[in-house]
Amino acid sequence: MILIEILSRLSIKPIFRCKTVCKLWYNLLSYDPLFANIYQTRSLKFPCIYLFDGVGKPSILELKAEYNYYARHCNRPIQLTPEFHYPPGRVFLVGLCNGFTCFVNGSTDIEKHFVYISNPLLGEYFEVKLPEWEISVWRVTYGFCFSKASGKYKVLRFVARKVTKVSELEVYTLGVGEKWRNVGEISCPVWYDKFDKVNINGALHWMDSKKNDIIYSFDIETEKVKSLPAPPGLVTPPWNLKLVELGNYLCLTDYYNTSSTNIDIWWMKEYGVSESWTKEIILVDSIPRGMVHINFEPILMWKDGEILIQCGRKLASYNPKMKSFRVVYVYGKVITAITYTPSFYSLKTIMGDDFQVTNVYPKTQIV
Repeated sequence: MILIEILSRLSIKPIFRCKTVCKLWYNLLSYDPLFANIYQTRSLKFPCIYLFDGVGKPSILELKAEYNYYARHCNRPIQLTPEFHYPPGRVFLVGLCNGFTCFVNGSTDIEKHFVYISNPLLGEYFEVKLPEWEISVWRVTYGFCFSKASGKYKVLRFVARKVTKVSELEVYTLGVGEKWRNVGEISCPVWYDKFDKVNINGALHWMDSKKNDIIYSFDIETEKVKSLPAPPGLVTPPWNLKLVELGNYLCLTDYYNTSSTNIDIWWMKEYGVSESWTKEIILVDSIPRGMVHINFEPILMWKDGEILIQCGRKLASYNPKMKSFRVVYVYGKVITAITYTPSFYSLKTIMGDDFQVTNVYPKTQIV
């Protein structure tokens, strides 16, 4: 118990080094559920960033309390090198939940695309068996979510038809058979490539693709789609807006703004209440040189209420009290940065011990 308590306080790199010390340590760090549970609980206090390159070679950036803003050589992401055995082609990240990732290989408007669930830290993954492709299908869109109430993970599949323009929602619950359930027709539009990755208050959220005054939510337990009020008076078109989760609040921000003197971040302080929307104004003049007029996406709250933001291929930290930015240097390029909770739980904990998962290497190669 004492050994688990000590090891669970380590960062990711030392944990993998400790696996090579002896059989006892290897078994504790690889198979003991108590270690996995304690580590994941503690990791919520120390955020990580999942850096995705679009070709299936992710890396993880640990943001410990001692993270050095300016020492680029020290802020080196952990390179994960899983050799996923899937067909060559573009890889799209659908979502992340508790250390598990869902991604799509290939274009979702053709039959030959594939959906995978993975724990990139352990190098495990499996392919989700998709429903038979129908000739009437125009395109499909995927989402990935987790219910705290039931402890279930679900993959969503939004199916748009060619002629009838009828859209249907199908749900696959991990660990409960291998069947997709059709939960009925839905009238709300979804973006072409994905749902938004905002999983908060027991629901997955996304913006209307044509209107800027409606936010949709999928209740993970009841599997019902509802609508939420957007901030009043929005004039920014929906394709320039981005839904994010910051500090357990649903937020909406100007994702791409080239003409205004400020960028707005709206916070829904009381979930579902229109009057609770409050606005944080960020002056464009305060943004570091080289980050203005490019994609602007808040990632997480960290370090005394500061907001970590991705601007293009760079990271910056915004201090709401001081109304100021500072660049967060990272070794290498930042393609897509998303909040990530590292987990040492095997995929078999949700799929069952008899379920066949692919392990692409005996242990994660850390560099």
